[in-house]
Amino acid sequence: MMRSMLSLLLVMLATTAVTAGESQKAPAAAGGASKAAEAAPETSALPEPPKTACTNPDALGVARTVEIDTTGGPGFGMEHYKAYDFLQPKEVVITFDDGPQVNTTKAILDALDAQCTKAIFFTLGKMAIGLPEIIRDVAHRGHTIGTHTWSHQDLRKKSDQEAKDEIEKGISGVRRAVGGPISPFFRYPYLRDSQATLAHLASRNIAMFSTDVDSFDFKRQTAEKLVENIMKKLDKNGKGIILMHDIQPHTAKAMPALLAALKAGGYKVVQMKAKGDLKTLAEYDTLIEKDVKGLPAAGSERPLSSVVRTVP
Repeated sequence: MMRSMLSLLLVMLATTAVTAGESQKAPAAAGGASKAAEAAPETSALPEPPKTACTNPDALGVARTVEIDTTGGPGFGMEHYKAYDFLQPKEVVITFDDGPQVNTTKAILDALDAQCTKAIFFTLGKMAIGLPEIIRDVAHRGHTIGTHTWSHQDLRKKSDQEAKDEIEKGISGVRRAVGGPISPFFRYPYLRDSQATLAHLASRNIAMFSTDVDSFDFKRQTAEKLVENIMKKLDKNGKGIILMHDIQPHTAKAMPALLAALKAGGYKVVQMKAKGDLKTLAEYDTLIEKDVKGLPAAGSERPLSSVVRTVP
């Protein structure tokens, strides 16, 4: 009897010790979680790109991904910048300017998804702020996002300060709209650079992009003619960075056929990513605040369908 009571007492003491130990650990764990939450960057709210396998066995896909060290502002696209000719024969980089835009950007994203391939989107700050859900979709689908100034001004016609403001407001606007990292990749409106802006971009370690194959898709033409023109130029060049605009309806319409033509022609897509992300300048973050009033941070916004609903 005495032995049974002693065993029971030992079990009770052990249970009490375990419970006390767990209660002491709980606040520490909670405190650690709190500190982790405080330390979490603003961009943690942005969803990670989906890691889904390609279900199209005949997809164009991505042949290789290259990482760009943008230190000093290297230039790409042989039309203007000839130092870094890294593409192999039959390799292409797909790029779009001027977006995002309602309907057309989504159609282009869907076409790219169907072929399991990726592109660079050189985005205008003003457009991104106006349509943040679209540019966040671009990021969510795993594409590279660069910038294209705030409002598509010809920087050669601006003073040095005005040109800098256009570049930096664009960066702050796109970064704010995306709600997550963007790449230190920049393309000049009209492909018109200047010595002052080249020096500024180099000081910010931002890579500059021109083109090898200009689609001229801003000109009125059918989707069929656009595909024909791009492929003719590409076949002549043998490879290159292709410049298009995701705001053009005929470009969006042409995209499935263009991607199919690239595949049939034996071309391979290269995705360009930056080694590091692009940091904004605080003064320009403040400067664009009047344009972003009411824009929720990424991850905190409510779906449109939960805010606006058609009722009987």
